[in-house]
Amino acid sequence: MKISKQAQRDARQLFRSCLVSGLLDESRVRQVVALLSEKKPRGYVEILSRLHRLVKLDVAKHTARVENAVETSPAQQASITASLEKRYGTGLDVSYWINPKLIGGLRIQVGSDLYDGSVKTRLEKLQQSF
Repeated sequence: MKISKQAQRDARQLFRSCLVSGLLDESRVRQVVALLSEKKPRGYVEILSRLHRLVKLDVAKHTARVENAVETSPAQQASITASLEKRYGTGLDVSYWINPKLIGGLRIQVGSDLYDGSVKTRLEKLQQSF
């Protein structure tokens, strides 16, 4: 679906109005969506579609998934969380997962950024080099 430039501008402006101190405020997003649904301005479906995409990208940017082959200790979790918040800012939602297939090391994904220091990936790269 092609979105008009005006709808894109309107969606960006509405998205910026939903930010509080650089973080997305869920209640404001709900208010904006309710207001758009009620008023139904020209191209409101396109605006809602674009706004949904912007909100989805922002949520992904503030969500981190940390995978480890074994359970991560609380001290390691605090260190990893502090490092990620230093790099990506406050308001990061960090979740820790156990993935025995990694063999060892960590795999961290924040939005579209992926940091893979797992033994499994290193072995796969070594295998491909032969």
